[in-house]
Amino acid sequence: MKWTDEHESIREIAAKFVDNEINPYVDQWEDDGIFPAHELFKKLGDLGMLGINKPEKYGGLGLDYSYSVVFAEEMGRVKAAGVSTGIGVQTDMATPALAKFGSEELCQQYLVPAISGDAVFSIAVSEPSAGSDVASIKTIAEKNGDDYVINGSKMWITNSIQADYFCVLANTSDGPQHKNKSLIIVPSNTKGVSVSEPLKKLGLHSSDTAQIFFDNVKVPQKNRIGDEGKGFIYQMIQFQEERLFAAAAALKGYESIIQETIEYTKQRETFGKPILDNQVVHYRLAELQTEVELLRALTYNAVEEYIDGKDVLTKASMVKLKSGRLGRELTDACLQFWGGMGFMWESSVARAYRDTRLGSIGGGSDEVMLGIISKQMGILGKD
Repeated sequence: MKWTDEHESIREIAAKFVDNEINPYVDQWEDDGIFPAHELFKKLGDLGMLGINKPEKYGGLGLDYSYSVVFAEEMGRVKAAGVSTGIGVQTDMATPALAKFGSEELCQQYLVPAISGDAVFSIAVSEPSAGSDVASIKTIAEKNGDDYVINGSKMWITNSIQADYFCVLANTSDGPQHKNKSLIIVPSNTKGVSVSEPLKKLGLHSSDTAQIFFDNVKVPQKNRIGDEGKGFIYQMIQFQEERLFAAAAALKGYESIIQETIEYTKQRETFGKPILDNQVVHYRLAELQTEVELLRALTYNAVEEYIDGKDVLTKASMVKLKSGRLGRELTDACLQFWGGMGFMWESSVARAYRDTRLGSIGGGSDEVMLGIISKQMGILGKD
């Protein structure tokens, strides 16, 4: 990946934003169980950071995805992953399909405020009985005149309490499960939409996460993104940006944990010498830094191919798998070197330990990623 002055400009803007507008407040937001998405997103929108690779005619910067990766990397410096996850939902999880396949009218109505930061978006795919198994969702959207009537529920939905709009995956016919789904934009204030109390999670405490219920929710059919029945395909395409964002956003977060562990083990002594002076410790940290660099190389390679229009299903699945597993391995190893302080709730390594655990679950579990990779390798038959 070759970085230009324009890349570095975006990196600088994003880094300053993290340092000045996010990190000073994350401890309070973690305690509150929510961060001020509308306020934060508006500031990001004013800087042009919510539509980096979105079309200029809708307020985006019209740049290729490498510029979004630079932004994602800097979001990895946020000291609470609940905030960076909420931002990633807005930029790379709930709006890519809208930007690629939405009608002009739909983009003007919904994508424009998403990019400007005047609206908060949420992606509503997972359900209580269908997390990574997207094809098995039960939510239905039946035609009624020019409208859809939606019934069902969605689970573990990020940004849901503050969302102005949901990008909802629903069954719009009785056809085969990979061809009967559509993505539909549903305003959160529509009659029949309700949101549960915030869900209590292991990590990402600053991310507002809840269950959404749809009870005879009526929305115009024109709110459908693209063609009817292609929602599963659109969502799989949308997942590619989600997984690339997640991997890129993990890089500097992982490096930060390693660096903090180095600093802590320099100061903490046992048996008359700093813990860092033990070969088993500094060798392990060197090994973990090497793993981060390997993840970075694979992520950059996948992004380059994505920009070139190549199918990155396999590599995006690989970076998602590797990122999630490395997060578990890295935070566990570093926490061990912190000893009793690592076990304290308020320590940064403990927060990272909690937050990174979602990496092997959300956006497609490790097992789903392995299944995709196996199919692409020809080990398993493709559907």
